[in-house]
Amino acid sequence: MAAVTTTLADAVRADIGASLAASDAELARRYPGDPGTRQPVHTVYVPADAFTARTVREWGDRALAALDAHAPDAATFGAVLGLSDDVGGDLAAEVYERVRAKLRREPVEDLRIDFEDGYGPRPDAEEDAAAVAAARTVTAAVADGSAPPYLGIRTQCMEAAVRDRGIRTLDLFLTGLLDGGGLPAGLVLTLPKVTFPAQVAAMVRLCEEFERAAGLPAGRIGFEIQIETTQAILGPDGTATVPRLIDAAAGRATGLHYGAFDYSAACGISAAHQSLDHPAADYAKAVMQAAAAGTGVRLSDGSTNVLPVGPADRVHAAWQLHYGLVRRSLARAYYQGWDMHPAHLPTRYAATYAFYREGLDSAAARLAAYVAKTGGDVLDEPATARALSGDLLRGLDCGALDTPEVTTRTGLTRPRLEELAGR
Repeated sequence: MAAVTTTLADAVRADIGASLAASDAELARRYPGDPGTRQPVHTVYVPADAFTARTVREWGDRALAALDAHAPDAATFGAVLGLSDDVGGDLAAEVYERVRAKLRREPVEDLRIDFEDGYGPRPDAEEDAAAVAAARTVTAAVADGSAPPYLGIRTQCMEAAVRDRGIRTLDLFLTGLLDGGGLPAGLVLTLPKVTFPAQVAAMVRLCEEFERAAGLPAGRIGFEIQIETTQAILGPDGTATVPRLIDAAAGRATGLHYGAFDYSAACGISAAHQSLDHPAADYAKAVMQAAAAGTGVRLSDGSTNVLPVGPADRVHAAWQLHYGLVRRSLARAYYQGWDMHPAHLPTRYAATYAFYREGLDSAAARLAAYVAKTGGDVLDEPATARALSGDLLRGLDCGALDTPEVTTRTGLTRPRLEELAGR
């Protein structure tokens, strides 16, 4: 190898490395990247007093009944949602059959037992009993395999009027899980109506104290932060609050969930115009997205309050609205949202499946070309290859795609996709 000459002394590089060592460590701490686990496509919220061992199956059965009543075949469903077959094959039939199979196999991916807005104020003894019962039901569902992959509770927030009640409910629920054999792998806790980083820090303290008292590993318990107040987006000093909330979580924040209606109301938006696609919602979610990027904290959009109930024309209109909102969220990299009614499940999965199936051929071809270094009509960089792999993995996780069709198109195994995605 031919000798080369340089001008800078080795000491210069060493000094620069030493000067940036603290920044390197801070970058690694604050921005660890994606956690490399499955992200559910939705969260279903069920009031604590309505949660039973049959809840998940009942949601699936009611969703299937809605399809039977209002879209009994693929052609009807495709016509209602405007499913296009431009990508080849029969997209409407493919999506419809996958949706029905999903509703039979795994209708709910993430379930939150709600002790907050959906539950309402109750006598303490009644809420105590409900918290204990929820823990027992979750334990039994995990044991018999009927539990969704992710589940947990939403307690009251950290505001003074309801703080003690929320802490007690959380304690009862977690203690009940421990008494039943331990915390499930897919446990998720939700902290609502956050306004200040100190409230997140208080939740961290609760998790630390519970872990210590119960003999659990440090960091075992994480939680989602609901972004449903204006103060959670913009602080009193005019700076963005979301990064401070993530920092205050000390590595325990698993997600940021946008609360559409509380946030809209806080902005003074009239009820008729409160929606996931309102400009105020887009602003809040853009701030959330920028703050969470690279941190490993995932994003979730909110819900629509237009329910697919009543005569067929009203159900179809509600389905069209929900389908469009879910597709809009997916295009904006919000891969999760809330579903408030069983009849929302068909369009949640239809929108998600159509999104990934429509993008399959292009994503697979671009990724195969990137790996083979053969070029193609699009020149992709490593960051884009990461995104393409992530898209395919999300499609596989939720059932939109099958492993053989992805492997055939890309020539890549799942472990290789995960490596490219940085999981």
